[in-house]
Amino acid sequence: MESGAGKHWTEEEVKALLSVWSEKNIRKQLHGTLRNKGIFIYIAKRLQELGVCRDWKQCRAKYKNLKYEYRTVKYAHNSGDVTKTMKFFHDLDAILRYEPLTQLAAEENGRCSATETQLNTSPTTDSTQGEISISLEDDEDAPGDPLLFMSHVRPVQLEMPGDTGEEDSVSNMSEDLQVADIKKVSDSEIPEDEGDIADSTPAALEATQIKKETIDIDDDSISTTSEDRSCTPVAKRMVGTDNHIPLEEAQNHFKVITVNDTGAGKHWSDNEVRALINIWSDEKIQQMLEGATRNKEIFEEIARRLMKRGIDRDWKQCRTKYKNLKYEYRALQKENDHLGNPRRKMRFYDEVDSILRRQPLGPSSWGCESSSLLSVGDVTANTGSLSIKRKTWNDEVSPVPLKKSASENTILHFQKLLTERVHTVTEGKKLLLERLCKQEEMQDLNRTQLYADPSAIQQVPAPAPAAVAMAPAASDLKLGKKVNEGKTKEVYELPDMPGCVLMQSKDQITAGNAARKDRMEGKAAISNTTTSCVFQLLQEAGIKTAFVRKQSDTAFIAAHCEMIPIEWVCRRIATGSFLKRNPGVKEGYKFYPPKIEMFYKDDANNDPQWSEEQLIEAKFCFAGLTIGQTEVDIMARSTQAIFEILEKSWQPQNCTLVDLKIEFGVNILTKEIVLADVIDNDSWRLWPSGDRSQQKDKQSYRDLKEVTPEALQMVKRNFEWVAERVELLLKTKSQGRVVVLMGSPSDLSHCEKIKKACATFGIPCELRVTSAHKGPDETLRIKAEYEGDGIPTVFVAVAGRSNGLGPVMSGNTAYPVVNCPPLSADWGTQDVWSSLRLPSGLGCPTTLSPEGAAQFAAQIFGLNNHLVWAKLRSNMLNTWISLKQADKKLRECTL
Repeated sequence: MESGAGKHWTEEEVKALLSVWSEKNIRKQLHGTLRNKGIFIYIAKRLQELGVCRDWKQCRAKYKNLKYEYRTVKYAHNSGDVTKTMKFFHDLDAILRYEPLTQLAAEENGRCSATETQLNTSPTTDSTQGEISISLEDDEDAPGDPLLFMSHVRPVQLEMPGDTGEEDSVSNMSEDLQVADIKKVSDSEIPEDEGDIADSTPAALEATQIKKETIDIDDDSISTTSEDRSCTPVAKRMVGTDNHIPLEEAQNHFKVITVNDTGAGKHWSDNEVRALINIWSDEKIQQMLEGATRNKEIFEEIARRLMKRGIDRDWKQCRTKYKNLKYEYRALQKENDHLGNPRRKMRFYDEVDSILRRQPLGPSSWGCESSSLLSVGDVTANTGSLSIKRKTWNDEVSPVPLKKSASENTILHFQKLLTERVHTVTEGKKLLLERLCKQEEMQDLNRTQLYADPSAIQQVPAPAPAAVAMAPAASDLKLGKKVNEGKTKEVYELPDMPGCVLMQSKDQITAGNAARKDRMEGKAAISNTTTSCVFQLLQEAGIKTAFVRKQSDTAFIAAHCEMIPIEWVCRRIATGSFLKRNPGVKEGYKFYPPKIEMFYKDDANNDPQWSEEQLIEAKFCFAGLTIGQTEVDIMARSTQAIFEILEKSWQPQNCTLVDLKIEFGVNILTKEIVLADVIDNDSWRLWPSGDRSQQKDKQSYRDLKEVTPEALQMVKRNFEWVAERVELLLKTKSQGRVVVLMGSPSDLSHCEKIKKACATFGIPCELRVTSAHKGPDETLRIKAEYEGDGIPTVFVAVAGRSNGLGPVMSGNTAYPVVNCPPLSADWGTQDVWSSLRLPSGLGCPTTLSPEGAAQFAAQIFGLNNHLVWAKLRSNMLNTWISLKQADKKLRECTL
């Protein structure tokens, strides 16, 4: 019964798990155990002996899934609903039948329960206080009826005070603790019932105050697989299991957050964490997280920003890491308070501390109306009060007290008020999020739209088109001290955004190292628009830049970098100073590949040209990064790629990019070399139609014999011409799509990988099911359907065993067709020949990788679509850089 470590548990694997679970000693250890990592490591080892390859996390997750699903069905049966059932119910019933639903030891004291929710907790050895883990998904609404609150609470993990075992740790802390405190509101002891919790009466209730915080801990390593999403969600040890909701609803309310492997791996590198903390420190991000109850959109925005910095993390990974950092920081602070001299250290403590200490400790918007919620009818308090706190990002939220009463009117009234409040908070958060990321969202269509007609745009998952290319953020920023000032810009620190600076442009134009200098009204706005659009184009292609967002008409926000004092110049056509330094070369000589030069920034010596050897021997060190051979090679290769991307982007505008000047810096947070400074009309030469006499760049200012108001207006019109057209670089008129034809629905997972890879290139992808063997007429009808609308299409044929789909399509269409068969381990070496050995007259290449099939299509569309081509070129660069850096680490013996 050999089995891989995939996500889905087969029936044989579950049976093997149940056989191990049913052993008396295993049940005894699982019963009442708080820290059970060692048990599940043993179970995983036993399963391996049975031919089932699962790690301990997967075993624990499946164990809890089965246990929760069993209890849900059991509760339904006890309630009279015998229609609910589940696989392996009888096996689980034999194991769990005699296990108490609320595993309370006889010697334990204290109980808190509610009449409707019947919530039980296992107290700690201290009868007056305990700690219990309650997790309510950030993505779900607080339930309308407060007495049903605990129906939405995720299962519980108890923590024994003083238990600091290191086997389950994130930086030597509990591995999957989800922290919350239950503090007694009444000092009186409640007698412990010996009977079932269903027999509890209001007189036996103990009022509690629940302080809830969701912490999803990821180990950043260990396992690269997660629990099958289609399975019943995981349940930790359930206290008060009588308050189950139906299984169908439970699947909507209960969910285990795991870190999905999205290609970026699970482990967060130091650079990635620094980038996350940098974004987290943004005041607007903090405001949105503070008081947000449904925060998926916020973390999608954070993931989008990380992607612009070259870090591929999805929103769930960002949310998990954010909570890990916050929990670890708080746990360390708590230990410091108790011990005075901390024994445990935390990475990035100072950075997280600087963020969290600025958060207001007073009530957030969630609790600001608690007083209005108190006035709910005439409520009696003869049994104490139940206070429920919904804890958000960092502040401690004012509780929402509920005085228990049998009055249904009271509960309904409270439900209405609570629902309205949830709606208000949610809408407020959405408005703030929309305002913050308006710029990025308004550009989504520009970078993914490949269809010209409106009807086809529906196939591209993007927001509505924007009226303007770049929209500034609505709020003003507090400026810190001036970091630097150049001829055409000023750089300011941003106290509210650590790690970022404001780049403020000036209405000034210079030439000859400021030998000629004039004020040109409106140049700051023109240059800022040009730079913002160019950097956005490069970021979306995948180039690492310092650009964060356009802040105003004349300024943009960038990552704080220590600048490398080298101007990198890339030339396609010989002109300007190159002709003076290289006598005999005629103007117009073209370089293949583009020629790279570097100049040391030294105005006193007119920026002398340097060689690579000079730069290496200078032994520059910026932000802790020493500039050596690897760094010089990376900057040189990046300069060529950036030039080629911009050159390709200007071609649809019938404009020739002659040369380009750029600068690099070292990001002080990520310690990476990134494209920095600005790229505006001072940074290049642009010749419309390849005609030097029509030049639109700053050379028109340099060539002025005399600067007059009329001459400056002519120069300004050139700059405006460039600023208008640079916004068009973010769009494309080219259309295209990929249509994946699968021979069977069983090939869906293989095809989904192709679709996902196409999305990274901004190419729409459709999936269809058809068999050339069993329904050739339908296959040809589908082919004709896509040929008829005139949109350029690449067909990808996904068929296992005998692949007739690709050859049939190739023989009946002039559109490109590529085979991507989902080969099996058993017959793959034989099946692949049906894709490789084709009849004469057919041109149908074969690639085994789904990502390779998507890249093949992207290379076809990239011939006429500069946005797709830019992503391909950027991928080539980033792959080269990663290999270069890996080689450096290997040589340093730190790989």
